[in-house]
Amino acid sequence: MRLATFNLLHGRSLTDGLVDPARLAAAVNALDADVLALQEVDRDQSRSGNLDLTAIAAQAMDAAEHRFAAAVVGTPGEAFRPLTHDDDGHGEPCYGVGLVSRHPVTTWQVTRLRPAPVRSPVYVPGPGGGLVLLRDEPRVVLAAVLDTPRGPLTVAATHLSFVPGWNARQLRQVVRALRTLPAPRILLGDLNLPAWAVRLVSGWRLLGRRPTYPAGQPRVQLDHVIADRHGFRQLPPVSTVRTPLSSISDHRPLLVDLG
Repeated sequence: MRLATFNLLHGRSLTDGLVDPARLAAAVNALDADVLALQEVDRDQSRSGNLDLTAIAAQAMDAAEHRFAAAVVGTPGEAFRPLTHDDDGHGEPCYGVGLVSRHPVTTWQVTRLRPAPVRSPVYVPGPGGGLVLLRDEPRVVLAAVLDTPRGPLTVAATHLSFVPGWNARQLRQVVRALRTLPAPRILLGDLNLPAWAVRLVSGWRLLGRRPTYPAGQPRVQLDHVIADRHGFRQLPPVSTVRTPLSSISDHRPLLVDLG
């Protein structure tokens, strides 16, 4: 089984700044993942052609299941509001995470995380970028219980806050939320934390250690695939870990092969 997590930068290429659905599909297809967690995902956003990026990824993977979970309605860095209902912002521009699986899903679960109460400096790539003082936005965790040939497997996608300390607090919340679902449990996502902090805060096992950011010459690992120690022995061993350069995003995807 191949697990992958990929911060899409809403499908944008750093080469030309465009969002091309064919290029996005090709980038996802090249991963050949069985389970793919996506972050910085748009749906119905004008900047990405009003596309459903999770659906494009699912079609490229020939996946059995996919779902998008909005963290906000609107556009981060511009105008947005948190979701106050359970309709996932249908009919409005949304931004959040996606989860795509070639295995059937028996249960979906969404957990919402509050934003940090303070602004924090963030590096924004591209022309006019650099360090920008940004307001944090709400975050979301999208979990699924998969029906696999080896039995149930819980997988989850998230993108944690960029605010130091607050992201660690959110990671502890995620761990508690996932413990309500069957073991073994795997969390995939851009956790905005280095590997040592992820291991220390979560108490979970790191399944892949590779730098993922920035994409051109990765220096730090922000993107992780981690497994709960409870039920860990039920998982096949890790055979391969890769971070291939993609045609989109400022992050590299993290691929972990099990078995």
